[in-house]
Amino acid sequence: MSAACDVDKLREIVFHPLPPDQIERALDLLADIAGLQVNQTGPQTLQIAYCITDHTLQDVETLLGLQGFHLEATLLIHLKRALVYYCEHVQRENLHKPEVQTKKYKPHMAAWGKNPHGDHDETPAEWRQYK
Repeated sequence: MSAACDVDKLREIVFHPLPPDQIERALDLLADIAGLQVNQTGPQTLQIAYCITDHTLQDVETLLGLQGFHLEATLLIHLKRALVYYCEHVQRENLHKPEVQTKKYKPHMAAWGKNPHGDHDETPAEWRQYK
C-alpha cells in the first residue's frame, strides 16, 4: 500500500516570458480547481501541489495549453516533463487494484499438454542440420 507522501506531488510549471501577464491569469485559472494548490515561485514559474489520484502534471499543462498559455519549450524542460508524465502515468496505473483471476489455470495446462498442438517437426534430421 502506498503512503500518503507517495501520492502527494509538488511540481513546477515554467512559462514562456511572452506574453507577460500569463502568471497572473494562470494563478486565477488554477486556483479554482479543487485539489490543486498553486503558488508563484518566480517571475515565470508556478509551483503546484496535488494528489496523483486526482490530477497529473500532464492534465494541468494540457489545460493551460488549451487556454492559450505558452509554456517554456527548452530541451531540458521537455525532458523533465516527459519523465514526470511517464512516472505519474505508471504510478497511477500501479495504484489500481489488480483484476481478480477467474480462471483456474492447472486444468487448462493439463488439457493443453494432452492434445497435439503443432510443435512437432516432421522434417528429417539430416535436412535440419547444415554442414
